[in-house]
This record gives sequence, C-alpha cells and structure tokens, in this order.
Amino acid sequence: MALTARSEAAAEAAAPVGGRQLVRDLDELPFDNRFVATLPADEERSPRRRQVAGAAYSWVDPTPVAAPRTVAWSPEVAAQLGLDPSVCESDDFAQVFAGNRVPAGAQPHALAYGGHQFGSWAGQLGDGRAIALGEVVDRDGQHQTLQLKGAGPTPYSRTADGRAVLRSSVREFLCSEAMHHLGIPTTRALSLVLTGDAVVRDVLYDGNPAPEPGAVVCRVAPSFTRFGSFQLPASRGDLGLLRQLVEATIRFDFPELDHGSLEERVARWFREVCDRTADLVVHWMRVGFVHGVLNTDNMSILGLTIDYGPYGWLEDFDPDWTPNTTDAAGRRYRYGAQPQVAQWNLLQLATALVPLTDQPEPLQEALEAYAERYHSGFRAMVVERLGWGAPQEGDDELAAAVFEVLTSAELDQVLFFRQLARVPVDPGTSDDDLLAPLTDAWYRPEQCTGEVRAAAVAWLRAWGRRAVDGGLADDERLARMDAVNPRFVLRNSLAQEAIDAAEQGDPSLVLELLDVLRRPYDEQPGRERFSARRPEWARHRVGCSMLSCSS
Repeated sequence: MALTARSEAAAEAAAPVGGRQLVRDLDELPFDNRFVATLPADEERSPRRRQVAGAAYSWVDPTPVAAPRTVAWSPEVAAQLGLDPSVCESDDFAQVFAGNRVPAGAQPHALAYGGHQFGSWAGQLGDGRAIALGEVVDRDGQHQTLQLKGAGPTPYSRTADGRAVLRSSVREFLCSEAMHHLGIPTTRALSLVLTGDAVVRDVLYDGNPAPEPGAVVCRVAPSFTRFGSFQLPASRGDLGLLRQLVEATIRFDFPELDHGSLEERVARWFREVCDRTADLVVHWMRVGFVHGVLNTDNMSILGLTIDYGPYGWLEDFDPDWTPNTTDAAGRRYRYGAQPQVAQWNLLQLATALVPLTDQPEPLQEALEAYAERYHSGFRAMVVERLGWGAPQEGDDELAAAVFEVLTSAELDQVLFFRQLARVPVDPGTSDDDLLAPLTDAWYRPEQCTGEVRAAAVAWLRAWGRRAVDGGLADDERLARMDAVNPRFVLRNSLAQEAIDAAEQGDPSLVLELLDVLRRPYDEQPGRERFSARRPEWARHRVGCSMLSCSS
C-alpha cells in the first residue's frame, strides 16, 4: 500500500511546471550558488579539524560510502525541485545523495557558525556532519540548498566522525515531512539513503558504544543560516564578515526588506525574524512538538524548524517534559519553556547585531514585540483549537482550565483535542455521553473517577456553553477544529517501530508513515493504529520516552 501511495504521489507531481522540463539527469540540476559566490571562504581546502576565522564556510567534499541504497524519498520535495520520479528511483540518485558523486554545478561546503548550548557560549561549532552541495533553483524560481547530513567529516567536526546513523536519520526524514504537512515552517527532506557502512555510537552516553547502520539524509531549505552564523563573527569582533552575512541574508532571503540604510534594514529584518520565530513556536505548542535542543545554533534565521535531534511529541500532557536525556536534570528545553527559550535566543542574536547599529532601541522593541505576538498568537490558536469562533471576554480563564484538566490525570493531549470536536454541546447530555468521545484519550481509565471525573465533566459543559455562544454550526465547528487539531502526528513509538523494521532491512513502515503523515488532519480509515495513544511498551523504552543527541 505504501509503495503504491508513494508512486501515486510522485505521479501527481510529475508534470512539468511553468514550462520547465523535469530533471532526468542529476547533472542537469540548475545550481545557482549565490551564498558561496558572495561570502568569503576558508582558505584551506581540507576536512582537517580547526578553528576557521574570517570565513562563512569551508570547502569540503562528502566522504564516499561503501554501498549506498535509497530507503525513501519525498515526492513533494522531488517535485518542488523539478526531479523526474524515475531519477529518484535510480542508482545515481543514491550515489549523489549519499555523497559518492558530486553532480555538475555543485560546490560542496560546510557552514561556519557558533552558538549558545544549554545557555553557555560554546564558541565555534559549524556543520560538523552536514555538507551542502549548493543551491538549486526550484520550479517556482526559488533557491533551495541541498544539504547532506551524515556525509563525513568537515573542519567543524571536532572529535566526531561526521556520520549519522539510520536511527536518527529515519527520525529526521519523517519528521521534516510530517511538520511540513502539519503546516509548520520547517526544513524539508528529499531522501534517506543507507550507506552500507557501520557507525559506532553510544546511544545513552553510558559507556556502551555499538555499531549501527549508517545513513545520509538530504535536507532542503532556502537557507541553513542560523542565529549562530551571526554570533560567531560578532564574538570575534569580525564586523566586516558580520556585515557581509547580514547584507547577503537580507538580499537573498528577505528581499522585500532590502532598502534604506544598514541600520534601517537590520531593524526591519530583526523584527521579521522575531515575528517568524513567535509564529513558529505557537505552531509547536499547538501540536505538542518539543524540539529538545533549542540552542542558538539550532535556530533558523528564516523561522523554520531545523535540526531534528532528540525531539519528541507531547503525548500525556506534561509542560515539564523534555525528550532530551542531556537536558534531564535542568529541563531547560522542556515543552512549556520553549516560548521563553526562543526569546532568550533572539536576545543573543540581537546582542550579536548591536555592533552594526548606533540605534539598538529597535532591536529591543522587536524583542518586546516577540512576546506580544507570541501571546496573542497563542490565545488565538487555543480559541481556534477549542472551536469557539471569535474570541470573547473570559476565554483565557476557561482555556487555562482545560490544561488543568489535562494535568489532573494521564490524558493524551493529541487525542483529547482531536476528539473534543465530537463531544456533544447539548446541555441535556448525560455525563457518560459527554465523556464517551474522549474514552481513548485516558492512558489509565481508572483515573476518570471522583474529583477528576467531576472536574472534566464541569469543564466540558462550560466548553459546550461557550461553543454554542460562539455561533458556529456543529459541522463548521468540527471542520475548523479538525483543521488545527491533527489526527496523526509522528509519535515517538511509531518512529521507533519504523526504525526497528528498517534496521532489519524492511523499509515498508518508513514508507507507510511517510504517506500517512502527508494528510495529518484527515480521517484515514484502516490506519487507526497510527493515531492510537502511546502503547505501554513505549512508556520507558529508549527512543520513545527520551533520546540523546547521539546520532
């Protein structure tokens, strides 16, 4: 079924767009490498680990692998790049996107950047295992950078090997596409390719390293520039490079802001970055996505979700949950802290930009506007999720009460919000009938008794009265709620099942999940298991409850 679905999706996207013929040979990819043509390169051409000064990137080629084999590819991303589906099924596709062959026009390089990690300045970081092939002009005339994650060592690899394992690569490939179809700004994933080489990793950092299958993901985005890209030259006092990076970023990625003095451009641009970041975090909070490693080097200047490491999906509602084992003690990057962490990261970016302006006040105003935009966006999002129509006085208190219900027992928040649209709003409905649509959301049904049950019923009746006051007809309310409350997300246990099967040589679940997650808001008869609450076996399983940065 999954193979057929993938083929159908590819066929839908196979027609030429805008008169441009599909690419049937990867040497015909329309590269236009603006970034490397504009910004200074590292003078040394080697993957030797080193500090790189005065450069935005280093030239470095991918390291060949033993036996590349394509596991999966995204029909939508391939279509956006203008690739003929037959190319994606070819051996050359696996060779190119595993790093064994560099196509004509590509200029492989790794980006230089720094960053704050867990609140502390870490100095130079950079692309330690990601190598960009270059920028391709897509079917809409937009630039898309093709980046191979796991393609071998770079000057920024420090003590690592520059490789990635299948385990983390499956998670990144699937989640990149899942987030896009959820309507959340994100980097994309074109392909997942096995390398045929083993990679040694210590999954829990507990002194038990073991070999795992290696893989490479081709990530796709208009730019992979991060907050840390600007922090690094600022930390070194290299204002010339900092200015070049800012001017190139605005010109290439924010052309509508590219007018006026540098100070005016920086002010407008930073405000736009703040706005995009606020909107992104609202989306994360809506679906229960927890990034897990919100360091400044993992924040996209375009407001995209970037770097899918130890991320996770909030299942039972716990604002203090983090999927990252490295963060288990401090929980800096827990679900409920993401809005504040993003603002702190924006502050670090603003600090890096201050040397370019004699008027830092607009940067401060943009930071304050971030908080206002996030809070207003969050309130509007919650009202929409609850099916209340236009906001009214008193919504904040009633909305806050739902989170008290969700934390009163172990309730699956994905199922709760999806099924809430099916709860009757008739005031004459019995308590049992009121709760019936939410039956599957309770991880421990025995908890739905006494005060917990009474509080849930009281809130549902108040919710129903407010829904009626909102004036939406039942079918319109259902449609609007279903449009923002997904039926399907990439639950940690589903990703782990797909990983387990893929490591045994069976990619079918990866392919089926890719197809299921293309329509996360639709009911998909026959695929109910993909929307079920977390199975008990996954409660404390490594890869399901928490993950490490090991990849």
